[in-house]
Amino acid sequence: MNIDEILEEMDELLDKSGSFPLMPHKKFVDGERLRELINDIRLNLPHELKEAKKIEFDCQRILNEAKINAEGTIRKAEERATILVSKETVIAEANKKAMEIISAAKDQAAAVQKAAALSVAQMLNDAEACHQKSLLDIKRTKEKIQHTLKTSPSLKETPQNTAAKMLKDNKIK
Repeated sequence: MNIDEILEEMDELLDKSGSFPLMPHKKFVDGERLRELINDIRLNLPHELKEAKKIEFDCQRILNEAKINAEGTIRKAEERATILVSKETVIAEANKKAMEIISAAKDQAAAVQKAAALSVAQMLNDAEACHQKSLLDIKRTKEKIQHTLKTSPSLKETPQNTAAKMLKDNKIK
């Protein structure tokens, strides 16, 4: 039986004992049974104390280990911080150089885009001029054919000149 169980039994002993008349807070207690319970506590007490001392020792050991680990972690963090600070300067210079390269690349890209846009615009202008010239040539040829049909009434109706007649009648435009 452990100390908690013994104390629980002592509590029950008090609850079951009777009160003095006109003094409800005073109780009749079985003295012999109470003495047995107190002796049981004394017998169990060394075991409980040993357990408490062991727990205290373990706590102290754990605290010491944690302190040693914390000191090692702090030392490693300080070393890493020193390395990072030295790397930070290199990184700052690399970032500055990267920004310069990006800026130059953007400028170059803008120049290439402008040149490409001008080249495309020129090609489109040339294509438009070529098409306009072709359309003008087609109109002139059509006018010549129509003029020939008007001035030459001697053309007979043949399968070969059906197209010419259709042009004359403005069916083909």
